[in-house]
Amino acid sequence: MPLQDHLPPLSRQFVSHFGEMGSRWGINRTVGQIYALLFIAQRGLNADEIAEALEFSRSNVSMGLKELQAWRLVRLRHLPGDRREYFEAPADIWEIFRVLAEERRRREIEPTLSMLRMALLEQPTDPADVHAQERMRQMHDLIDRLMTWFDDVQKLAPETAMRLMGLGSTVTRVLELKDRVTGRSPKANKENG
Repeated sequence: MPLQDHLPPLSRQFVSHFGEMGSRWGINRTVGQIYALLFIAQRGLNADEIAEALEFSRSNVSMGLKELQAWRLVRLRHLPGDRREYFEAPADIWEIFRVLAEERRRREIEPTLSMLRMALLEQPTDPADVHAQERMRQMHDLIDRLMTWFDDVQKLAPETAMRLMGLGSTVTRVLELKDRVTGRSPKANKENG
């Protein structure tokens, strides 16, 4: 029975989209679709239900669930009187965002920052390496500043963080107005900032 026979249209569209986007996010289609299904499910699902709904082999579902558990994006639950394992996505969307951000940071950003820190300890003698090191310093400083900011945002209550995000366009307009009044260009702000 095709996927469209197992899921209502809106759910099918969401699950298909996550499958398509999976490769762009560094996961495979199967993992993306499993996560999407668990995210919208009204209750935890066991591996057999997932395999049937998505028409995947049980082994593909098991591997996908292991990957999602490694990312801490699904939780394992047991139901009384049932020996099967049930999986569910966290209900709190803010928690999902935090987990994704923490995992991405641990897997991608921290190794890059570590490499940049090591490169900045070098004493280059070649002019090309001096230039390269300065560019690396700029990259390091930006990433480090973003991570410090992100750590601060992570400490906020979800409601406060959402309000802060809503201020983004307002703050940008205020800063642009200030620049026009003071005659400062955005480029000058970047250089001084």
